[in-house]
Amino acid sequence: MTTLLYTHRACIGHDPGPHHPECPARLEAIWATLDAPEFAGLIRREAPRASIEALERVHPRAYIDRTLAAVPGAGYVALDGDTVLSPGSGEAALRAAGAVVAAVDAVAAGEAKNAFCAVRPPGHHAEPSTAMGFCLFNNAVVGALHARAAHGQRRVAIVDFDVHHGNGSQAVAEHDPDLFYASTHQWPLYPGTGSVRETGLGNIVNRPLRAGSGGAEFRTAFGEWIMPALGQFAPDLVIVSAGFDAHADDPLAGLMFTEADFVWVTEQLVGFAERYCGGRLVSTLEGGYDLGALAASVAAHVGTLMAA
Repeated sequence: MTTLLYTHRACIGHDPGPHHPECPARLEAIWATLDAPEFAGLIRREAPRASIEALERVHPRAYIDRTLAAVPGAGYVALDGDTVLSPGSGEAALRAAGAVVAAVDAVAAGEAKNAFCAVRPPGHHAEPSTAMGFCLFNNAVVGALHARAAHGQRRVAIVDFDVHHGNGSQAVAEHDPDLFYASTHQWPLYPGTGSVRETGLGNIVNRPLRAGSGGAEFRTAFGEWIMPALGQFAPDLVIVSAGFDAHADDPLAGLMFTEADFVWVTEQLVGFAERYCGGRLVSTLEGGYDLGALAASVAAHVGTLMAA
């Protein structure tokens, strides 16, 4: 079995405006790199829209309705200083969450061991009732709770290596003993959460890294803290919030990762999934804002998923 790729052209339609780092060109750069011959074995599928039912497992209906109603017919609407809607934002957000739901369905059915969702807007900053940090719906958590409701995968782990802490994902997991959330991220940095002291019900593991940290510090944090805790949690499914803005070339932060670090962490996670949960792993795009570094990092990540 090979790797599934879920994406949709509607995700290009979310356009936060000129000079915004979370731009449509991010996804175009990923598509271009995944068109290379070495990715011919990817099974490519169109991301469906997430159902309201799937979104409501994470977000109150009033929030969903309010967010979709805010999408403008023309121009832009700012939900906060970072999170801006354009006419295509609603459809893009539904497809982004729907991609993770569909990937969970496919992996649960044994159609592939793993999947990558090349979608935007990202999701890990979206709290149940708050859009923030470029995010509208929390794609990873929507997928995690769908796995539980639709497939009986009671214990789901979300592992996040974006340079920013996934406050939205943690906000859900910290009250749910059958969810696990782990994150490496730069500290201090937006959104200001992610202290090692934030442990939830014992199911939250944060390993903040100082600006300037590179692969050695990342591998220590991951290998000595996150992987042992993940093994102790023993999930039925692993969902990866795959942010690539910890790359040394990324303009929004100050970690110094390279493509080799993303290969390494992907190997750790797919190896874990093979040993503990039948290989079941779904990865979804979060950050990454230097187009060249993003494309190269996604290529490294997806290539490693395909080799699993």
